[in-house]
Amino acid sequence: MGVRFVLAGALMAALLGVLRGRSAFRMTGPELRTAALCGLFLLVGGNGLVAVAEQYVDSGLAALLIAATPLWVVVLRALLRDRPATATLMGLLLGMAGVVVLLLPGISGATALGPLLLVCLSSLLWSCGTVLATRRPMPADPFATTVVQMAVGGVAMVLLGSIGGEWTRLDLGAVRSSSWIAFGYLVVVGSLAGYSAYVWLLARAPLSLATTYAYVNPAVAVVLGALFLAEPLTGSVLVGGAVIIVAVAVVITAESRARRRPARSDAVPAEPA
Repeated sequence: MGVRFVLAGALMAALLGVLRGRSAFRMTGPELRTAALCGLFLLVGGNGLVAVAEQYVDSGLAALLIAATPLWVVVLRALLRDRPATATLMGLLLGMAGVVVLLLPGISGATALGPLLLVCLSSLLWSCGTVLATRRPMPADPFATTVVQMAVGGVAMVLLGSIGGEWTRLDLGAVRSSSWIAFGYLVVVGSLAGYSAYVWLLARAPLSLATTYAYVNPAVAVVLGALFLAEPLTGSVLVGGAVIIVAVAVVITAESRARRRPARSDAVPAEPA
């Protein structure tokens, strides 16, 4: 994963250099620090912990737990004195109930609880990076932001993997061609295109719109996991996943309506976070 993001960051930097020159990378010290910290939260904390947990957790189940990310975003915003609407709070409570349903096999001892909680932690850390990116100074060019985040996050994962002895267990000669194709796909489509699009949305669109991916990803992951990896579709997966997706839909819809609602002339100005 570290090499994947370092390569994607290098490709993005080269592309930006050709298209916009050095001016694209102009940023202040606070902007650079915020982008670097977001890279640690989003890539190391978010993607990295998921990679560790998915050695023990089905991909579909992991995707459903990660779908709770918009709910964690609401929790963090509430802690930062951004009062959510009543409908948002109802959706949040519903979504947390869905998370509990997905954790039931681990709570009952039917499966390991630790990896499931690790996925929840990764979702929380991704949410921290998402909220931080919308509340602190960031580089003017979102693609320059992407370069910083992928460089910092990628190097951090390479270092962590090295400390864990992953280089000593890596046998490049044993890697199948299909795995190299998958790795290339993740570099180009997953990181260079997909992750860059997410960072661009955080900089240019409302937070409620940027998190709408939570509608689609879980359903796709569950279907692909069942078709290609024979992952079981248990009752807790179906019920808990459906509850979380409905809750996310409620939260995002409520947030979108709140943004479209015109402000009252006698309303008290919001307190800055």
